[in-house]
Parts: sequence; C-alpha cells; structure tokens
Amino acid sequence: MKLFKTLFIALFLMSFCTIAQKNKQKNSIQKRPNIVFLLADDMGYGELGTYGQKEIKTPFLDSLATVGIRFKDFYSGTSVCSPSRAVLMTGLHTGHVNIRGNKGEINGKWDRVPLKKSEKTLGEMLQNAGYQTAMIGKWHLGLPEDTSTWAKGRGFDYAVQEQWGKDVNGKEIDERVHWVNNNQDSIFYNYNKHKCLDEFRTNFALDYLDKKADDKPFFLYMSYRTPHAHEYFLSKTDLYIDKLQEWPEIERRHAARITMLDAQIKRLFKKLKKSGELENTLIIFTSDNGPTNENYHSYKFFNSSGDLKGFKRDVYEGGVRVPMFAYWKGKIKEGRTTNHQAAFYDIMPTLAEVATTNSPNKTDGISILPELLGKENQQKHKFLYFEIQEGKGVKGFKQAIRFGNWKAVRMYDNYHTELYDLSTDLYEKNDISNQHPELVKKANKILKRESVKNPHFPYSGGVFK
Repeated sequence: MKLFKTLFIALFLMSFCTIAQKNKQKNSIQKRPNIVFLLADDMGYGELGTYGQKEIKTPFLDSLATVGIRFKDFYSGTSVCSPSRAVLMTGLHTGHVNIRGNKGEINGKWDRVPLKKSEKTLGEMLQNAGYQTAMIGKWHLGLPEDTSTWAKGRGFDYAVQEQWGKDVNGKEIDERVHWVNNNQDSIFYNYNKHKCLDEFRTNFALDYLDKKADDKPFFLYMSYRTPHAHEYFLSKTDLYIDKLQEWPEIERRHAARITMLDAQIKRLFKKLKKSGELENTLIIFTSDNGPTNENYHSYKFFNSSGDLKGFKRDVYEGGVRVPMFAYWKGKIKEGRTTNHQAAFYDIMPTLAEVATTNSPNKTDGISILPELLGKENQQKHKFLYFEIQEGKGVKGFKQAIRFGNWKAVRMYDNYHTELYDLSTDLYEKNDISNQHPELVKKANKILKRESVKNPHFPYSGGVFK
C-alpha cells in the first residue's frame, strides 16, 4: 500500500511537471511577437511624404513612420521584382540565390526560375519556429505549372496569391484570379466591385486575422501591388480629380493607387489595434525595388526616385535604395531615423532573432534588431551586393556594391567599373574610378567573388576582360 502511494505521488508529480512544462512552452510561444511585413511593388525612394514626396498624399504611412524608426540607407534585394523578393525570402544576396532576374534559362526556354527547395523561406523558418504564417498577394518566386513552388508549398499555412503564365495543361492563367491555398476554386478580382486590387487583398488579411488561432503568434506577409504600373489594378476613383488639368491620366492613377494603398494599410493597422494584437506586433514597411517607368508612366513626374539616379532595373541608387520603416509599440523608440546600411537579406536573421530561432540558410545578412531597438551593439556590413540579369544578352547583366560611402557599378556592355563617393555625390553624377584604381581593384575582386555561377543565368560569375 505504501509502495502504491509512493508510485501514485511520483506519477502525479511527473504528470504535473509535464503539464507545467507544456504550459510554459505554450506561454513562451504566445508571448513572442507577431510580425507583419508590408511590401509595396515598385515604390520609389521618394514616393512617400516622409521621404520627401510633395504631391502624392500618404498621411497614414507618414504618421506611422514618425512613431517608429525610419531607415535612410536601406536597400532592396536588387532592382527588379523576382530576384529582389528571392533575397527577401531567403536571406541570400543576388550573387548566391537561385533567382537572378525575372526570367532565366530553364527547361530549354527563357522563362521563370523558382527558388530551390533547399533555399528555405521566411515562411518555412517561422512556421518551424511555431508561428502561423500567411502570405497574401504577389509571390513571383515559383513556376505557374508547379504549385509546389507557390507560397502554400513554401512555408505559408494560408496563401492567397495571383499567378500568371501557363498552367500544367498549357492554358494561360488570368492574372486577376487569386488562388486560395492553391485551390482551383479561386477568387476573381472584380474591379467593378472593389476600389483597387489592394483593397481586395486587404479584405483577405482582415478575414485571416478574424479566423487565425489565438494560441500562436502569427507572421503576415502582405505583398501589395501598388504602385506597379498596370491599369486594371484600379477602378474609377475621384482621387486627385482636381489635378486633371495638370497631370496626365496615367499619373493621376499612379498617385491614386499610392494614396489608396495608404488607406488599406490604415485599415489593417486599425484591425490590429481593435483586436489587441498591436501591442505585441512588429510592423515593417518597404518596397521591392525602385520606381517603375512602365506603361507610359514616368518615374520623373513625381520625382519618384527622390533625385537618386536611376529607377527599376538599374543598380544605381534609384533602382535599389527604397523606403523602409519599422513600428513596434513600446519596443522601438518613436521618431528615430538611422543611416545604418541594411538590405533585404538582413530581414531573415532579424526575424529569426525576433522569433528566437535560427536562420535556416547560411545567410548573407546581419540582424538589424539591435538598430531597431536602439542598442549600441549593431554589427555593420563590409559591403552590400546587388546583381541582376535582364534578358539573355551581356548588356542585361549588371552588378553593384556599396562599401562604406563608396559605390561601385559595373555595366557589362562596356566592361567598365564605375566608382562614386556617395558622401559627396549621392546622385552618382561623377565617376571617379580613374582617380582611385586601388578601390576599383578592391571592388572588382568583391564583384567577381560574390557572383556564384548559376546554370540559369549565363553571365553569373561575372564578366571580366
């Protein structure tokens, strides 16, 4: 009898300790912050009021930036959508990631190139760390005929994405169709019903926040489509109608899309606040590359690059330097700006540290969490690297690095490495490479080393005479 009581007490204590440990782990998971990552599509460095825009109104984003931290020297992955997003998702710069351009050589064609399955994504990292994950919007990292390369198959529990190209049966996919968890029973964007495409997408996000589980932190990746220059992304609007005498219609619509995106992000913010989630949520806003100059829109009309040289597809500052700010109530001190040099491949190690996990890839990034929190132990990059392959020819291959205040740009149609001192020539007007041969030699060594050969992109590895 005495032995029975002893065994009973021992079993009870073991059971109690196990339950207590599980509750402790559960509480630990619940306390970790939610993460909301907001990505604009082709928004230039100068297209928000807080970054100097004079005409386009973005009152909510401007106000949010003033109560967080605003980066003045933040860079995308590169200067066009697909490779830049690949950098964001993997923590690998464009000399290392599998995607180096919007298209490459694959299966005997010049077509979309997907992420490798070995290149783990932010979604996979956070999913494995106990987060519930959602991606809504533009993915741009897979093959239209292979749903395993879509967001749902790459670490996102809930995925609503557009897709284009041809499906497995060779049928053209309508870009306005939004696939919910890769389901054929998808939802069509109707521009007679919604004010803009980003209202349509924000509705999915609000619905997700209502239905998600409450016992786990969440990662919500909102991949918006503004201000990418496609006409049908916006229905009729009266925004800036008073400017029609001054602005061409394409420019009025461009400005309207940005202002309407501002309103959609405000809706999302209010939802987080009302639900009580805002108290424990890190919000990051940025853009995938510099401003677009497509579909008869001119990036110069609203000074979308903020006087920086170049635009989308350039590796000059205007193509790769983008707006970025972060908000985290009670964690990030209000009203801060920073000149810390950071890039998309810093996001993975940053969110890994936020989520108390490890980066699954051998990242090229450095966590910027110390900078966000105002700590003094922020590590710095020796250089930031950018690469892009646009089209099959050598003229489409471009590289750039920023090291300190120096910027090296290499265009392969002339096999010349340009050099700029951004401390005195932020707008890259004066190539001073002939004055600093030792710096050009240093830059060329980095450019050649950092571009690892890739079978999909013929000039990866660098082109040097």
